[in-house]
Amino acid sequence: MTRFDVIVIGGGHAGAEAARVCARGGARVAMITMLRDAIGRMSCNPAIGGLAKGNLVKEIDALGGLMGEATDRAGIQFKVLNRSKGPAVQGPRAQCDRDLYANAVRSILEDEPNLTIIEGSVTDVSRGMRVTLGDGTVLESNAVVITTGTFLHALMHSGEAKTRGGRFGEPSAEGLSDSLRAFGLQLGRLKTGTPPRVARNTVDFSKLNEAPGDAQPRPFSILTDTLPQPQVLCHLTYTSAFAHELIRANLHRAPMYSGQIKATGPRYCPSIEDKVVRFADKERHQVFVEPEGLEHPWLYLNGISTSLPPDVQDGVVRSLPGFEHSTIARYGYAVEYDFVNPEQLDPTLQVRGVDGLFLAGQINGTSGYEEAAAQGLIAGINALQFVRGEAPLILRRDEAYAGVMIDDLVTLGTEEPYRMFTSRAEHRLLLGCDSVYERLTPIAERLRILDDERKRRVEARIARMHRARTIAQTALTPDRETIAWLATAGIALSEKATVAKLMQRPDFDVDAFIAAAAEVLPEVSEAFVELSEEEREGVVSNLRYSGYIDRQQREAAKLVADEELRIPSTMTYSLPGLSREMTEKLSHVRPASLGQAGRIPGVTPAAIAILRLHLRRGVEAR
Repeated sequence: MTRFDVIVIGGGHAGAEAARVCARGGARVAMITMLRDAIGRMSCNPAIGGLAKGNLVKEIDALGGLMGEATDRAGIQFKVLNRSKGPAVQGPRAQCDRDLYANAVRSILEDEPNLTIIEGSVTDVSRGMRVTLGDGTVLESNAVVITTGTFLHALMHSGEAKTRGGRFGEPSAEGLSDSLRAFGLQLGRLKTGTPPRVARNTVDFSKLNEAPGDAQPRPFSILTDTLPQPQVLCHLTYTSAFAHELIRANLHRAPMYSGQIKATGPRYCPSIEDKVVRFADKERHQVFVEPEGLEHPWLYLNGISTSLPPDVQDGVVRSLPGFEHSTIARYGYAVEYDFVNPEQLDPTLQVRGVDGLFLAGQINGTSGYEEAAAQGLIAGINALQFVRGEAPLILRRDEAYAGVMIDDLVTLGTEEPYRMFTSRAEHRLLLGCDSVYERLTPIAERLRILDDERKRRVEARIARMHRARTIAQTALTPDRETIAWLATAGIALSEKATVAKLMQRPDFDVDAFIAAAAEVLPEVSEAFVELSEEEREGVVSNLRYSGYIDRQQREAAKLVADEELRIPSTMTYSLPGLSREMTEKLSHVRPASLGQAGRIPGVTPAAIAILRLHLRRGVEAR
């Protein structure tokens, strides 16, 4: 019988991050996947990042994860979304070549000497962390991380047709759900979907609107110096009244409306059927036309996810401008799958009451590659810490979007696929991409999962940005010479002010200022010239919004004491003064800290005060 330190079940985004971080941390790791060639495969949109999701990818990179590296190797269009708005709601995104992305993930994993990839299907996981494969092989480990995505007891729907499988051409994981129930876990059903893919050579691009990326594409990973792939155009088109009427006329054939699918789908990524019904007043809906790769013959139609029958999909697609004579290469479909409500997990993503068993990704009710990868990384870190016998990692809500997401999941649970949004974070000014390495890379270094090159680059980045922030405190006096050279940068000065104060003006142009200051204040100009575009924007935004950032830091600091006041896992909540309702709510969630207890819906401030008093008495007694 073969034994490993950690076994990771699943080869998707969560599994890849979990396996790599455990191997990077020195553990002997097995990754079990049904198809080796499917490791890192993009089930749906061939893109990484977006609003809040891009922040998760940067957090993964800061903690030593692989998603940013793989994206940079495969990215064919990079764009920062919401550039016209403040940095707190901006989000980097990259369109990827799906084949290059999967190849990059596999290459990164195969370079890890402590990682063994095993092709097979898991039929059982039992206590003692024994994993049984379909061929009868039994593996043992100290910890198991389950990252099965949409494959648990999965059923695909296309019109009236139903097929077992979690992704086109790939089988369902049939036995594992029973193993999870044997651990006492309650399972539910969720649904996701994907749009049709269209043959690229059957589309008239002259009828589509161009959607270019940024002129200066910005990589995700701090390890990336240059982006190797050529940058391409995406395109935009729209649905029409004809398409909407066709969909309405065939709703009785749509699995979500016929009753064939009973699971809950994603609220924030609705199918085209849902859009037509829920937003009946809209005359058209956007469809982003995105290439599946540089040489790939298919286009991805982002915006019309559907499980309608093939003949209806043909009509809808051919009603799009530019698609009148198009051919669908693969029809859209929906997938129903089992998931575990994450209320049954600790903030470490360990199953409550089952030492060494961790869950990550869509099995926890989330939607999206980035949410899955961030969970996989945190679950992997905590599996590694469990094997080491060291303290787990629990990120606070003011430290990372990953901390917000995991706290939401384990505190509130979910009844629909969870998606990360900037609006979910109450301290989002503290969670921008500009400060991610300062916040998180020291944690990775402390956990001994950080490679030397990343450490060197992060230290250099922090030093450059610190120098620029410091030198921005240079004071300027409104004498004739200063007023004259500032005017060439479009800056008026009527009273003494620091460079940092000038940067707080909404019309401040940092590039123009650097050029104007080159001769009169060369040390200031040089400090900003040596920054990358991303670093420069980070410094300027930090100075511009310093008052708001300081306020959020003070607010977050007030909550740290409650977050650090841990609640023992053996805690009973039959305390004097607590009502039966409060006792039931606290016993159901079993919060890990007083801070988490305060975020449970319906738990009153009075109940938190009683719990705080009880916990502090316990600390003083020790």
